[in-house]
Amino acid sequence: MGIRDWPASERPREKLLARGAGALSDAELLAIFLRTGVAGTSAVDLARQMLVEYGSLDALLAADLKRFSATRGLGTAKFAQLQAVLEMARRHAGEAFMSRDVLSDPQATRAYLSMHMARSEHEIFACLFLDNRNRVIVFEELFRGTIDGAAVYPREVVKAALRHNAAAVILAHNHPSGVAEPSGADRDITKRLIAALDLVDIRVLDHLVIGRESITSLAERGMM
Repeated sequence: MGIRDWPASERPREKLLARGAGALSDAELLAIFLRTGVAGTSAVDLARQMLVEYGSLDALLAADLKRFSATRGLGTAKFAQLQAVLEMARRHAGEAFMSRDVLSDPQATRAYLSMHMARSEHEIFACLFLDNRNRVIVFEELFRGTIDGAAVYPREVVKAALRHNAAAVILAHNHPSGVAEPSGADRDITKRLIAALDLVDIRVLDHLVIGRESITSLAERGMM
């Protein structure tokens, strides 16, 4: 039986329109995105199979083109659509985040950084440049490295902070291993960056290490 043969109250699209997207399961939301299933399999059943295969919705959304396209009936067009949806979601979240005082909502700051950095297979070093009211001026990736690390140059961080006329900065980098435990090198570069930015009267508020499932604050650990 195809989805069209289901009672209207059980069809994902009609259910969303009647009760809101929050009432749908992960499989039902994914089925709306997929639109159609494959021969002998409805869109909802295909969505369920994909969620079982990937283990979670998060892992599915992080899949690269090669893995995503390995599912029968999916290809580059659907992958491109998914990436566009994800980027719109990131930009929407970013617009709301940019207007906030980051110190008043640390969880929003962590969620924003996690969304941009947690799933990268390579190490990224980035900064949130803030004005004198601790509002975000811009989020900028400054250095990108390999799976093992990224070289960070304090002079370039200072130049970027001055270019954006920042009063303060939050440093962030991810660990591709997924473990958000600060290393000795992380602590050393934090101290060097604090010293370099202090010379131009720019405060370093925190350095966040982004893992797959958690985020560690060096400030909270007393490592700054």
